[in-house]
Amino acid sequence: MENDGLICAWLLDGKGTGRQLDWDDLPVVQPANGELHWVHLDYTSPRVQDWLYRQSGLSELTVAALTQTETRPRVVPADGGLMVFLRGVNLNPGAEPDDMVSVRLWVGAHRVISLRQRRLMSVDDLRAALAARMGPCNSGEFIAMLVDGLLSRIDHVVEVIYGHIDALEEPRQLESIPVQRKQLAEIRRQAIALRRFLAPQREALNRLAADTSPLLSEQDRLQLREEYDRQTRIVEDLDAARERAAVAQESLASQMAEQTNQRMFLLSIIAAIFLPLSFLTGLLGINVGGIPGAENPFAFTLVVIGLVGVGVALWYYFHSRDWV
Repeated sequence: MENDGLICAWLLDGKGTGRQLDWDDLPVVQPANGELHWVHLDYTSPRVQDWLYRQSGLSELTVAALTQTETRPRVVPADGGLMVFLRGVNLNPGAEPDDMVSVRLWVGAHRVISLRQRRLMSVDDLRAALAARMGPCNSGEFIAMLVDGLLSRIDHVVEVIYGHIDALEEPRQLESIPVQRKQLAEIRRQAIALRRFLAPQREALNRLAADTSPLLSEQDRLQLREEYDRQTRIVEDLDAARERAAVAQESLASQMAEQTNQRMFLLSIIAAIFLPLSFLTGLLGINVGGIPGAENPFAFTLVVIGLVGVGVALWYYFHSRDWV
């Protein structure tokens, strides 16, 4: 269900499921004890903007913060609840994972308002869990399940990055090294972009895990502390991936330089061998009188044998000095 910016709305029964709502239900729904009202919206829709300012019950300052174009992950108390700003990887078709998707939440005791612009699959997981009667039962579980879904997909993207680095660290032919270096540069760019948003998200999760509001039970805080540790590991893995990619790039550059030097050295040896031969053939090829053997029918054969001998002698000299 998605119309005029309303992506989905649920009245959760506190038992892992609930019933779906429409725009017409929003003004009249009143969560009873143990129930949770969740509204998921596209904040770019004019109707959503109007509803947020006029009917959501949130202050203008809170609505303005939730609908900002650019946000950073953070947790802020507001209007008797919590504003939670998080980011997840962009796994939409044709998108880059590091072009991260923002999800903005206002979480109260009996109501959750979530906002986004682009589709976030972790929210789709929540909807699927509710349909399967395995969804969150309260606000704290809602936050914990959403964070777990976000980090699971981020974890997968980091594993894919590591797999690409493992493959690119393997020795390759000289012709493929420029392609490898370009791919490693893209991996470094992706790791830097992911870390840019995930580092502050780590602090946001730490703030959530330490929050003492009644929205979160002790079990919720324990799970959020685990998610904070998981987020810390992800950030450390991104740092390691960036460093590994840099080391692999340097190794490829050294390998390319070494192979190029070896080929240039071989060409130099060949040039050194043929330099005296070219000098002799050039000297004997001048059209002036007095060239030795000009009248001798065996002169050409003797010259060829002599040139071969000079070439062999030069090769033996270079070989004796371990140059070839």
